[in-house]
Amino acid sequence: MVSRVLDASAFYAGIPFASSEKSYTTSLVLDEIKHIKKSHEAINVLIDTKRLEIVDPEEIYLEKVSSKARETGDFQTLSGSDISVIALCLKLNGELVTDDFAVSNTARHLNLKVAPVMTEGITRVVSWVYFCPGCKKTFSKVTKCPLCGNRLRRKSMKLACRG
Repeated sequence: MVSRVLDASAFYAGIPFASSEKSYTTSLVLDEIKHIKKSHEAINVLIDTKRLEIVDPEEIYLEKVSSKARETGDFQTLSGSDISVIALCLKLNGELVTDDFAVSNTARHLNLKVAPVMTEGITRVVSWVYFCPGCKKTFSKVTKCPLCGNRLRRKSMKLACRG
């Protein structure tokens, strides 16, 4: 059976609370979603009954995910918890349950299975290019144009190639 790895959107949708299937997440995601149930009882019950296991991936997996996210252009939109949950999925060779586009895109670039929560999921995997709306130059790994100072925007490589 494939390990089911949950990001925050899966918790917001109530996925682990309505299922008896075992799931995994990271301590960073747990910190992010603890406010869902005021008393934290529901989350504690999941952990106590072994329906939810909190596992933090090793640095090697975090580095692989960060590297791939930089390569695809998703890195700037991913949080630490996003990177950790993709890394855990990579470690467990699991299925990532998420509705987050950047998380899904990065995971799919790593050949991971992705299951959408409340959407149809992503229909294509993309790589992003960052461009300056002012001087029309393209860049990578910066958020501000070094030529004119405008904040960079992003578009998929396919759109960027059309001219």
